[in-house]
Amino acid sequence: MNMNEVINLKRECEAVQIPFGQKMTLPEGTEVRITQALGGSYTVVTDHGYMVRISEKDADALGKAPVKQEERAAGENLPFEEVEKRVWDQMRTCYDPEIPVNIVDLGLIYACNFTPFPDGGYKVDIKMTLTAPGCGMGESIKADVALKILSVPGVRDANVELVWEPPWDQTRMSDAAKLKLNLF
Repeated sequence: MNMNEVINLKRECEAVQIPFGQKMTLPEGTEVRITQALGGSYTVVTDHGYMVRISEKDADALGKAPVKQEERAAGENLPFEEVEKRVWDQMRTCYDPEIPVNIVDLGLIYACNFTPFPDGGYKVDIKMTLTAPGCGMGESIKADVALKILSVPGVRDANVELVWEPPWDQTRMSDAAKLKLNLF
């Protein structure tokens, strides 16, 4: 995909202003420039200078196809190791809209716990943080994580909690993330 691609919205769509987390509606025809397209969502700058995030459910407003999610059919029969792997894979499709590195490699996931249901499937409890406690995008990123985890076959419930202890710092990042961000 061409970053800095300029597009006129094909229809009205919801957006979340970065970094404040304020929801807004962009009218059809609004000119936007895509600055990041990762994990199915898009970070764009509007013709009025607002940086906003457009979710994958509104990809068609940009003339883009949404990222296909796995079907949930018969997921309760998957072995635990496969469910766990798929949950981590889905979290790797979640991004801070200002940073081109997924939240797992950024070191934002502090805990990922699975509780089996007696009749099959799992509840997944996530404790995660943000790179900055005052980031207004926290609820949006948290909702994105929960939605993607719930798309995994075998996951019947997901709880994502934002935590601030211990404080996040760059030492939590993977080497791949540090390399991508030129922090070596």
